[in-house]
Amino acid sequence: MPDLSSPQLSQLPPLQAIRVFEAVARHLSFTKAAVELGMTQAAVSYQIKVLEERVGSPLFLRRPRQIELTEAGQRLAPAVSEAFAILGQAYAAARGGADGLLCVTTVLTFASNWLAHHLGSFQMAHPALAVRLETSSRLTDFAREDIDLAIRSGGGKWPGLEAHKLLDADFTPMLSPKLAASIGGVKEPADLLRLPILDPGDVWWTQWFETAGVHAHDLATRPGSSMGAQAYEANAAISGHGVAILTRALFKAELAEGRLIQPFDLVGDDGHAYWLVYPEARRNVPKIRAFRDWLLAEIAC
Repeated sequence: MPDLSSPQLSQLPPLQAIRVFEAVARHLSFTKAAVELGMTQAAVSYQIKVLEERVGSPLFLRRPRQIELTEAGQRLAPAVSEAFAILGQAYAAARGGADGLLCVTTVLTFASNWLAHHLGSFQMAHPALAVRLETSSRLTDFAREDIDLAIRSGGGKWPGLEAHKLLDADFTPMLSPKLAASIGGVKEPADLLRLPILDPGDVWWTQWFETAGVHAHDLATRPGSSMGAQAYEANAAISGHGVAILTRALFKAELAEGRLIQPFDLVGDDGHAYWLVYPEARRNVPKIRAFRDWLLAEIAC
């Protein structure tokens, strides 16, 4: 049991002031922090003043229409956020585990072609935990957004984040059987250049043709649409509008059902993969642990 007369504890500022500081530092806004905490802006300013007096230096730079953390504020903010995360973990554990709302952000193709087909089993195992999915390709700022986990493609090294590899983001051409038949079949890689190429500016095409030993100098000058997601390009390929370059693991059903064909075994790999990521300090939050353990087990099946 902690010694409540400990000098360290007695030197701590009021918890309310620390709580207000965490909210202001996260939002970089006195107004937004006040709304979140159900306080007036004047009360928020007072609590920050109390904390700054205890620290002995300003924690925020007040500028017209915005505020910034000072050097002292930048040192304090991560430790305060981690402390509140630890308190949240302990509270959730005391209540008995994973419940509430789990927010997951992921790229569109992984959401539509993998996660949507598997998420039902997670919901059945954790009926008290509601899942909110957001699709986005931008990087997530866990300190400022209400996001618990993210699924992203990349190299897997992001400072301060725990990362678990899910799938290799390899790539290979795919097209509809009907489009392949329109030129008497695709027998060698160069045959693909006789067909419309979806998103010809994609660097994956250049890498794949180079590996195949095919000169495709005109790719960059070809007219073509950039659809922004493999899911959209796959739908266009299934409809016979062109050849798409796609990640095999995300289109197993389309290949198995014959809606797409992979004409060559040659697969490109630039070292990227799909990863599950979340802040290291939140690794033991029950709802994060539950989703992580389920996802890694489901991917391994």
